[in-house]
Amino acid sequence: MFTTIKRTAFALAVVFIGWIAIMATVMLLSDVAPAAVVFFPSPELLADLPDDTSILALERFRLTVVNATGGTRALYDAGAWLVLPAGLTGCLPLTKAQKAQLLARQSG
Repeated sequence: MFTTIKRTAFALAVVFIGWIAIMATVMLLSDVAPAAVVFFPSPELLADLPDDTSILALERFRLTVVNATGGTRALYDAGAWLVLPAGLTGCLPLTKAQKAQLLARQSG
């Protein structure tokens, strides 16, 4: 029985790590996410952010910024160790109200 628990825990860990890797790769290769999140932002990262970066939220353990063309690469260049997508609705399409809200954030 203990072996079954170990196998299950290992499988869950592999799935979780694989999911994070896929999300980071998608974020690096495309700009489909409306926002990007960086966990554990350092003071150096904050100081090295490009001037045109729009910060949506800055908390102790995460930084959320509006995603722009080349934004992921700029975050990595500024010192982020992992950039993940934020603001996605999952498999469901955005409603008109959600699209309007995202456009207002990006233009404001």
